[in-house]
Amino acid sequence: MKTQTKRMAKIGLCIGIALMLLSMVVASAVQTSGGRVSVKSLSLETDAGYVMTAYLFVPDTATAENPAPGIVTSHGYLNNKEMQDANFVELSRRGFVVLAIDQPCHGNSEVLSVNSASGVYQGALALSRMPFVDVSRIGITGHSMGGMSTNAAVASDNASGAPFISAVLLNNADPTYQDADGNFANIYGSRDVGVVSAQYDEFFHQWTDDEGNRHEAPDYLEWENAQSFLNFGADPADGLEQREADTIYTDTVDGEECIRVIYRPHIIHPWSHFSYQATVGVVDFFSRTLDAPNPIPATNQVWQWKEAFNFVGVIGLCIFVINFIILLTKTPVFADVGSAEPVAPAKVADGKGKIWFWGSLAAGALFSMLIYRRILAFGTSLPVSQTESMGLGLWSFLCGLFSILSMLVYYYTYGKKHGMDLAARGVKIPLKKLLKTILLAVIVVVVAYSCVFFAEYFFKVDFRLWTLAIKTFNPDMLGQAVLYGGLFMTFYVASSVSANAFNYNEIGGKHSWVNAIVVALFTTLPALILPWIQYIHYFTTDLMLWPASNMHILWLFPIVLILFGTTLISRAVYKATNNPYLAGIVNGCIITLMTVTNTCTTLV
Repeated sequence: MKTQTKRMAKIGLCIGIALMLLSMVVASAVQTSGGRVSVKSLSLETDAGYVMTAYLFVPDTATAENPAPGIVTSHGYLNNKEMQDANFVELSRRGFVVLAIDQPCHGNSEVLSVNSASGVYQGALALSRMPFVDVSRIGITGHSMGGMSTNAAVASDNASGAPFISAVLLNNADPTYQDADGNFANIYGSRDVGVVSAQYDEFFHQWTDDEGNRHEAPDYLEWENAQSFLNFGADPADGLEQREADTIYTDTVDGEECIRVIYRPHIIHPWSHFSYQATVGVVDFFSRTLDAPNPIPATNQVWQWKEAFNFVGVIGLCIFVINFIILLTKTPVFADVGSAEPVAPAKVADGKGKIWFWGSLAAGALFSMLIYRRILAFGTSLPVSQTESMGLGLWSFLCGLFSILSMLVYYYTYGKKHGMDLAARGVKIPLKKLLKTILLAVIVVVVAYSCVFFAEYFFKVDFRLWTLAIKTFNPDMLGQAVLYGGLFMTFYVASSVSANAFNYNEIGGKHSWVNAIVVALFTTLPALILPWIQYIHYFTTDLMLWPASNMHILWLFPIVLILFGTTLISRAVYKATNNPYLAGIVNGCIITLMTVTNTCTTLV
C-alpha cells in the first residue's frame, strides 16, 4: 500500500506540473496574441517621486516610425494590474500600446503613507514619453478606484498647461459632474469620455432624491448627474433631452467633435473585470476614439481563454502541493511526519454521533455567518497597514477558536466516552514531529511559490480566477504575512483538524469523497449564503440590503473557492499521512500570502 501511495503521488505530481506548464504557455500565448505583442515588466520612477510597477504591452506594429495609440489601464481598490487582463489582452491585440499599472500601495508598487490617486496620470506621462506611442492619441481607463484615479488624471492634465490625454473611459466609477463651485460643467473639455456603468453597481451611481428616497445604480440614467454628463455638462434644469445608455452622443467643444456614452452591462461592480459585455464597451470606446490600428469587432474576444488557463494553473498548483507533501512524507527525513498506511474513516458509534456531526457543522457555519459583518466592520476600522487582511484575519481567528471549542466540547462530552483516541487520529502529536511538520510545510510553501515566480518571470502570467489570485510579491510582503499570519493560521489549522481528525467518518456512505464534499460545503456555507441574501435582495428591490457591508460581502467571492478547496486539500493530505496539522499549516501560509499580496498596503 505504501508503494502504491508513493507511485500515485508521483503521477499526481507530474500531472500538477504539466497543468501549470500548460497554463503558463497558453495564457502567455493569449496575452501576446501568439507572439505579436511583447510583454515587459516595468518599474517606473514617477514624476511624483514613487516607484510604480506595470506591464507594458507593445504590438509589433508599434514602432518609432509608426507610433501607435497608447492606453493606461488601472485596477480598483485592493486589486492589482493583472486584474485588467481582459482589457490589456483585447486592446493590445487591436494594436494599442497598453500600460497596465499597479496603483501606489497596490501590487508591487511602492507603499506610501496614503493611498495616492495619481497612478493613472503618472502612467499616462510614462506612455507619452515612449517613442512608439502616438502622443496625440493617448487614452486612460480605470475600474472603481482606478476610475477615480482617472478623474484625477484629467484634473492633473487640465492643470498641466499642455494637456495630452484625448480619451477617458471610467469603468464603474462616476464622472466628475460639477466644477469647483458646484455648478454642472464639462470638466473633460473636448476629450472623448465614456462610462462603463454596471446596472447593479454596489458603490457608484447612487443618490438621494428630494423626497429622501435612496436610489442606486439600477436608476442611474434617471439621475440628473448622468443626464448632465450625456449632455456635455449642461444643467438639467435647462430642460435637457432625456438621453439613453449604449448610445453615442456627439458635440463640438472648443472646435473639436467629441463623444459621450454610458455603457450599461447587466453586471455587478466586480464582474466588470470578468465580463464580456463590459469588455465590449471598453473595446468599442477606444476603437472609436483612438482609431484601432488593427480593427477587430468588439464582440471578438479571446481573453476568456487566458482566464480559463490561469485557473488551470490554480488547479495544477493544488494537485502539485498535495502530492509534493505526500512524497516528502515518504522520504527518510520526513517519514515520521506521515503514516505508513492510508487513514480509514472513523466509525460512528450511534445516532448521537450523527447528531454531533451534523450539529457541529451547522453550528460552525451559523457562528461564522452571524459574526462576519460585525467583525469585518470592526477589523477594517483599525489603524493598520492592511485593513482587509486585519478584517478577514480576525474573522478567521474567531472562527478557528470556535472550531477548537467545538472539538473540545465534543471530545469531553461524547468522543472520549466512545473510544476516540486523539493520538490515533493524529491530534496528539510529539513536539519533534510537530517541528518537522512545520519544517516540511515551509518547504512545500516555498517550492509552491517558486512555481508562481517561475510563471511570472518567464511567461508574465500567474495563477488566478477572477478575484482569486496567487501572484508574486515583493520581499516586504513577508513582513505583512508574519503580522497577519497567526490569525489565518488559527483557522486553517483548526479547520483541518476538525474536518479530518473529528469529521472524517462513515457518514456519507462507503464513498469517502461524499463525506469530504459534505464537510467542505458546510465550511463554505457562510461565504455562499451572505452574498445570496445580499444580491437576491438587490436584484429584486434595486436596493442593497446591507449597503455598509458592500465591500465585505464582495470579499467572500474568492473565499468560496478558498474554503472549499483548502478543505479538500487537507482531506487528501490527511488520508495519506494521518497528520491533520500538515495541510492546515500549508493552507494557512498560502492563504495568508494570497491575502496580503492582493490588497492595499499603507505605511502606519
